[in-house]
Amino acid sequence: MQRNSPANAMLSIKLCGLSGWLSECGKWLRRPAPVSTGRARISLLLLVSAVPAWAGPAKAPVKAPDAVIAIGDVHNDFDDFVAILRHTGLVDAQNHWVGGKTTFVQVGDLLDRGPKPREVLNLMMGLEKEAPQAGGRVVSLLGNHEMMNIMGDLRYVTPMNYGSFADGNSVQRQKAAYEEYVKWRGSHASLLAELPQPMELTETEWMARHPAGFVEQREALGLKGEYGQWLRRHAAVAEIGGVIFLHGGIHPDLAKTKLDAINNRVHDEIKEFDALKQYLENEKLILPFFNLQEINNVLQAEIVAELKSRVSGSDERKAKIQEFLKHVDWLSVRVDGPLWFRGYDRWSDQEGEPQSSKVLESYKATHIVVGHTVQNGGRIRPRFGDKVFLIDTGMLSSYYPGGRASALEICGGSKFIAVYLDEQVVLLDSAVSSPQNTGEHPAAVNGSTASEKPADLPANRICGGTTAAPQ
Repeated sequence: MQRNSPANAMLSIKLCGLSGWLSECGKWLRRPAPVSTGRARISLLLLVSAVPAWAGPAKAPVKAPDAVIAIGDVHNDFDDFVAILRHTGLVDAQNHWVGGKTTFVQVGDLLDRGPKPREVLNLMMGLEKEAPQAGGRVVSLLGNHEMMNIMGDLRYVTPMNYGSFADGNSVQRQKAAYEEYVKWRGSHASLLAELPQPMELTETEWMARHPAGFVEQREALGLKGEYGQWLRRHAAVAEIGGVIFLHGGIHPDLAKTKLDAINNRVHDEIKEFDALKQYLENEKLILPFFNLQEINNVLQAEIVAELKSRVSGSDERKAKIQEFLKHVDWLSVRVDGPLWFRGYDRWSDQEGEPQSSKVLESYKATHIVVGHTVQNGGRIRPRFGDKVFLIDTGMLSSYYPGGRASALEICGGSKFIAVYLDEQVVLLDSAVSSPQNTGEHPAAVNGSTASEKPADLPANRICGGTTAAPQ
């Protein structure tokens, strides 16, 4: 979102795509009778501060927060996630918010691969509620794996992930779902004959692909599920104090699109997916627990069967099927979209310097922070003259060898510090010569090295100018 006027310059945290909330806020900000400039400014600030806390991103004043802590991809690694949250002073031993007025940004990919999805989701949901009570904020953004789970692309969901959603009635639900599937097969013989690849033929095969907790996981992340509703409220991109945060990155060709428009488009695509899927369920063409691959195969088979006159469908039904199959071209799914783009990692220095500058200039921003692509050696990587910071360090080390938990702490929008469990490294300090730009090895805060574990410290421990001696 560009800041081209003094009015826009008064807003400090720009979290876009919140059309419902903004429409309500707009009612508050209808201009009253003229007042003095000073009084108007005070009134506006009072109105902004009076806006009630919202579970997702919201607006607040433009000066960069004193401390912003950003964490990259978690992938269900609850234990290491908690460790870095405690180490940065954001949560206490009971995992409650103690970060004060700090802004905490998580750039997506909470889900998939690791063992504890519900624990991670519950923790984030709890922190979103607790932080505003202390004057802080939690900004949880969508990653490509959140989008995959919303749409039913379950390639990276493990049996252990499904199992975490299971309860005492899961076996009965599993059997009931299989029986429903058998009935569906019996009523779609013509369609099944045209499937590009056969679906499960035996109960054993079906059960193996739909373990205990599968049905519950799909419901929990669906449109009406607790986690599904929570995820659907989140933005894809946020600007905080001149720094743009998102999961993958903004392709230069997308930079002419305002940030709020990007968020609105992603939200609209999610809404369209939910509506089309519900229509197909109502038509009895698919079952609620079908994954994305199964849905695509069924719809393609339906088109072929209709062409061969084995089944008949209305014009509306045909149009809905065609609309659904176009999802591969959606911004939220494309490889050059904000949830999937990897250019910031793959560009050469020569290519990336002008491209990243183009993106930043489009939004009048100073830096970009992204996750999505695991960095070699498990270290946060600044690029292109410290304009871009890549913060996915492979927290789930059981999946990413050499990975580790990390956080990027931003002090006043000018000092960027990589925080690990065993050291803190200054990556950029605008007030002095940047170690990255001088070619020197970045200085470890307080002399900490990889063999020395600094104490877990209160939030703002570095931004506040105080550090503790290594233990």
